[in-house]
Amino acid sequence: MRLSEDIGIDLGTATFLIYTKSRGLVLQEPSVIAMTRDSKQVRAVGEEAYRMIGRTPGGIVAVRPIKDGVIADEGLTEKMLTMFLSKVQGNAGRLLGFGGFKPQLMVGVPSNVSDVERRAVLRAALNANNSNARRAFLIEEPLAAAIGAGLKVTEPLGSMVVDIGGGSSDVAVISLGGIVVSESMRVAGNEFDESIIRHVRRKHNVLIGERTAEEIKVKVGAAMLVDDSENLVAEVRGRDLINGLPRTISLDSRDVVEALAEPVTRIVEGVKRVLEITPPELVSDIIDRGIVMTGGGSLLRNFDELLRQTTGIPVSVAENAVEAVAVGTGMALDMLSELGDSLVSSDYYLRR
Repeated sequence: MRLSEDIGIDLGTATFLIYTKSRGLVLQEPSVIAMTRDSKQVRAVGEEAYRMIGRTPGGIVAVRPIKDGVIADEGLTEKMLTMFLSKVQGNAGRLLGFGGFKPQLMVGVPSNVSDVERRAVLRAALNANNSNARRAFLIEEPLAAAIGAGLKVTEPLGSMVVDIGGGSSDVAVISLGGIVVSESMRVAGNEFDESIIRHVRRKHNVLIGERTAEEIKVKVGAAMLVDDSENLVAEVRGRDLINGLPRTISLDSRDVVEALAEPVTRIVEGVKRVLEITPPELVSDIIDRGIVMTGGGSLLRNFDELLRQTTGIPVSVAENAVEAVAVGTGMALDMLSELGDSLVSSDYYLRR
């Protein structure tokens, strides 16, 4: 009897997800680690560390070791991966494997990552103390997202996926188990938050934090407003940049649409560029089947409608948009022969 489960991992800039075939999604937490500034001792990881952002004393720092979808700090990423794997470890090591049975790992990465970035992800996955993995694979996130969203990626038909994560957005056309054309942009959910921070500072002379900006985006944010009834209002608290005192302002959806116009437009333009270089036969398939949006950024209100109006192609948001990449990485472990050259294996890549 097999004593370990293969593991799919979405190593997201904003959210870290772990998926196993038998247990489904077993972990979904912020990709944040808190440590002491001098000794580098880990104090917290995930949700607990996220609550510390902007609230830590001088001796403790909460950081995101993954930036723009790739590893910025390999050592901290290994520590974070180790702690997350420990969190989901079952009784008697059932998940991570003992008795000679070692799991395989499948990790999602943005399209067009460099060789250095690929090696960093593979080393982090294999070196994490608790992974005990015999092999690790990399899969491009839009392909994983398409699999996780239920698209038939191995068929000779074109499918288009727009995956908007925390640090990067990937646009890809997929056919016969591989990516035909793609573009990866370092603009996504985190850039949305930073745009809101800049807008509030510029227009209202109020400084707000990263978490407040994210809450605004979720509560009243939108890519566009279809009619006036969609204009929502939220109270925002921050620091007045003129007198340095706390201040509360009202922010409505129109403000947020204005704030997000630049990053949203960059993603839309990326989708148009990919369509322009897609073979005509596959474009025909996409018109029939539509564009599928995944990732947390796709949940921005009316983003699908904006993309539909811009391209003239039907657009839908996957039901499991946030989990699609993680689910797809797990499912891809059962499709190794079908996906073939679309995957990168640690067996060969780290030995080159």
